[in-house]
Amino acid sequence: MFGYAGKIAKINLSNGIIENYPISDKDRDLFLGGKTLAAKIIYDSFKSKVDAFSEENILVITTSPLTSSTSPCSSRFNVSTISPLTGLLVSSNCGGSFGLHLRRAGYDGLIISGKSKEPVYIDITDQEILIKPAKHLWGKNTSETQILLGGKNKGKFVIGIAGENMVRYAAVISDERAAGRGGVGAVFGYKHLKGIVASGKETIETLSKETFKKHNLSWIYKLKSNILTGKQLPKLGTAALVSMMNFRNQLATKNYSSGRYEDFEKINGETLRQEYLIKNKGCVTCPIQCGRVVKAFGKEVKGPELETLGLLGSNLLNNNLQSILNLNHLCDEYGLDTISFGSSVGFAMELHEKGLWNNGLTFGDCSRLEELVKKVATRQGIGNELAEGTKRISEKYGGIEFAMNVKGLEIAAYEPRAAQGMGLGYATSNRGGCHLNGGYLVVLEGLGLNVSGTITKGKAAYTIFFQDLMEAVSAGGTCLFTTYSLLPQVLIENPNKSIVRFINKIIPFFGWLVCFLHNQSWLMNFNLKGILPHPYSIKLVTGFKLTIGSFIKTGERGYNLERIINLRQGLKGRDDTLPKRLISDLQRADDVDSRVKLQEMIKDYYKIRGWDEQGIPTKHRLKKLGLEDYRI
Repeated sequence: MFGYAGKIAKINLSNGIIENYPISDKDRDLFLGGKTLAAKIIYDSFKSKVDAFSEENILVITTSPLTSSTSPCSSRFNVSTISPLTGLLVSSNCGGSFGLHLRRAGYDGLIISGKSKEPVYIDITDQEILIKPAKHLWGKNTSETQILLGGKNKGKFVIGIAGENMVRYAAVISDERAAGRGGVGAVFGYKHLKGIVASGKETIETLSKETFKKHNLSWIYKLKSNILTGKQLPKLGTAALVSMMNFRNQLATKNYSSGRYEDFEKINGETLRQEYLIKNKGCVTCPIQCGRVVKAFGKEVKGPELETLGLLGSNLLNNNLQSILNLNHLCDEYGLDTISFGSSVGFAMELHEKGLWNNGLTFGDCSRLEELVKKVATRQGIGNELAEGTKRISEKYGGIEFAMNVKGLEIAAYEPRAAQGMGLGYATSNRGGCHLNGGYLVVLEGLGLNVSGTITKGKAAYTIFFQDLMEAVSAGGTCLFTTYSLLPQVLIENPNKSIVRFINKIIPFFGWLVCFLHNQSWLMNFNLKGILPHPYSIKLVTGFKLTIGSFIKTGERGYNLERIINLRQGLKGRDDTLPKRLISDLQRADDVDSRVKLQEMIKDYYKIRGWDEQGIPTKHRLKKLGLEDYRI
């Protein structure tokens, strides 16, 4: 077997039974790995709706064919479960080293069911799997827990105090990288699972070793010479986007009441680099090195990503960059998603400002925020309310029209009233208000290319294409930043040239072609390894006959299966929407286009997807994807 270890372990924490979970060659061929294979396992494991905090809920941790290979940016692994924040399927991706070590232990994935009576951790080696007591680890933060679990040649995946207290947006941490979204850490906490350790010396066989090596060298060169992955991201990290987003009215400010922050220069990537950056750092096997190392509380720690700068900075009117560095580190230590935390605090501030909840939190005052992180993680005082997330807070105190979530998951830092495609992506994303699962169309709408963010034409087709592409890339096991090679570099480097402006202007009018290719993927029965290296890499490793068309179809298959699971969990088509503030209120009073025109796009989206008017995949579409046996 090439590209796979060939084993997935099923571990029942209630009775201690550990057994092998069978995955067929057909399943690997259809779903590859990562989040799409996890969706297949979750679908097969449940026959009806499941509560997140129940023994029936499972945690599925999956690697991918490229995990532990020498492909660039391929240390990614995935954890999926039913989210305590949304009640829907959630998948969270992580760049820590755990996935690599899990493969070295001889496993492609883990399925964790049941609930332990006492705190435990799971110790996995290439010899055995043991469930061990973790009382001595309970109450420890994530870095101390990983130290106490010992050993340099081990991968660790742990929760902090927030997960133990089942904060609904608790994260799981590997090294300093977070599987942050949707509350997977809370499910760990419910199951009394403090963490997992993996180690071993197993290797994964590659089918075409020499060709694969040459291809990887070419891919690395491509990434290093690209203006985004070779220049912008290494120089400024994702924080480079702060200034660009602010200029384009896309930076979430004061609980998304605005897209511009007057103090943006105090928290942008340039200031972070000039005044706080110690060095670059990246995930294992990553030539991009977009991570930042900074100082917080006198220690060298991981610096904030764009989302954190937005949600803990401009969103709270917090212009103190050192405060944001400290808050980012504290959230990692306690095991909290910075996006949901920052959004929940921003919502609470506006509730206080409007007299709906007297909580003492005010925009621009960051003096109490560090204390607030601890209160949320330990569920003390108002922290107990904030730990529930914006949707549940709004159900108690009101303000649902400006509670910035979709399906219960807080949206990312991109203000969509200046990026119609991003707004559609948020609304239709399977895991809720996620920019990545939403297709990240903002990369066309000003943060890569310069396609107008105010028009809706063609946006449904492009959103679907990018959603399916990102689904496929995640299934394959590489970082989503590697997709930047799809963007024509000449259009990024010369935005002011008349020919480039013309091309950006006509791109939306080619939505019909994207739609046509989406429905006739067999026409893309080829590989362009210089533009989209992923399917060719997987082909060289596994022997699967992947092309661009079949690769993207794998993503579409996964996206539809996730939709089926969510429909079974109670999702309705009417849930594919945005907060009223974004679809009804103008971001700028002098611009009638500065709201998300969702209804103009959602109909086209369903039609192109092959879903009916209620957002349910049709039998014809499912059969086309090889999912005819999958039912709601």
